Amino acid sequence: MAYKPEGYTSVAPYLIVDGAEKTLAFLKQVFDTEPLRKYDNGGRVHHAEVRIDDTVVMVADSVEGYPPLPASVHVYVKDVDATWKKALAAGAVAVQEPVQKEDADKRGGFKEPGGTTWWIGTQVG
Repeated sequence: MAYKPEGYTSVAPYLIVDGAEKTLAFLKQVFDTEPLRKYDNGGRVHHAEVRIDDTVVMVADSVEGYPPLPASVHVYVKDVDATWKKALAAGAVAVQEPVQKEDADKRGGFKEPGGTTWWIGTQVG
């Protein structure tokens, strides 16, 4: 038996958010996520997993003893400008408009309704 599910990376971000359903809907709209697993508990998301490109992201609603935690996640995307616009249209708050600085990446950031800050980048030079 394999030590992890087939197609999973060894490391996965685990986001504890305020409003997991909103976060999951946001991720679907912005990153076209593939849903993998979801377990509800009394109308709240106990645990959910979605795939963004080649990476699994895990999401859960905060509960007593496990409050929402601020987190930042970086995702490489094919078109940083288009993805940034989709994120703002989906309700994100701008953190940084995409810009190329010292390295080969053009990068921008936004905060989604569940509280996670997402940094997106595309190599351009």
